[in-house]
Amino acid sequence: MPPRYRCDHRGRGGNRWRTSSSLPPPPAPTRTARARSASSPRPPSGTSPPPTSCWSPGARRGVSDQPLLDWIRRIHRDGAAADIRAFDAAIDPARAEGLLTALDRVRADAARGADLDFELLRHWQQFVLGTPRPPEFRALPAFAKEGRERYGIGPDTRARLDACLAESAPDSERPLPLTARAARAYLDVCFFHPFDDGNARCAFLTLVFVLAREGAALDNVSLLRRVSYRAADPSGPVFLGNFVNRHLVETRRRTG
Repeated sequence: MPPRYRCDHRGRGGNRWRTSSSLPPPPAPTRTARARSASSPRPPSGTSPPPTSCWSPGARRGVSDQPLLDWIRRIHRDGAAADIRAFDAAIDPARAEGLLTALDRVRADAARGADLDFELLRHWQQFVLGTPRPPEFRALPAFAKEGRERYGIGPDTRARLDACLAESAPDSERPLPLTARAARAYLDVCFFHPFDDGNARCAFLTLVFVLAREGAALDNVSLLRRVSYRAADPSGPVFLGNFVNRHLVETRRRTG
């Protein structure tokens, strides 16, 4: 199958790729791991332990992520806000203030179950960039990574972005784990590159929104904002999905 994203130097840009309906699960447990699991204490009858990974077979079949999300709801530290105060404030206090305001808007939109589309993004981006009005979709090709990647523009680019972002919602007919949907939405914003500025920040907010809409939050986001992904690299979504999964699992562990 063609890659989900492709830098199209002929001027279209923003093309999607689909390696499969989901990101791959972790490797099967080794014989030693299976033996260790078999010897571990069993939960009381009638109860189930919280899942150890969002890539669990149940999640891939469309079974609810609720056991994990119940743990996440007891989070004691807002990792997204903490990272903004530490990372963005060091760059520019005004940048951090705008991003924190946008984060509050993201959480409010997630709480009301808003649909994810460009119109929602541009209202967040108004706070991110501090513009008088929500910014419009870019009108010209965009460049990133010191000009190594070019994102073209066509009459249907915005519509294709909206169609891609719509896939971030749960779908019983084509079930994807929450972590996969959050990673895909993040990269959709990165590689459709809808704004003239601030796309990485918008992608981060998008990931936070997809998680929050289903009741999840992270107490640490360091792996999510410090790694760059290339549009032509099919391994990027796998790494990002695993980073999201790792942060969710660690948040659950620390929350107890």
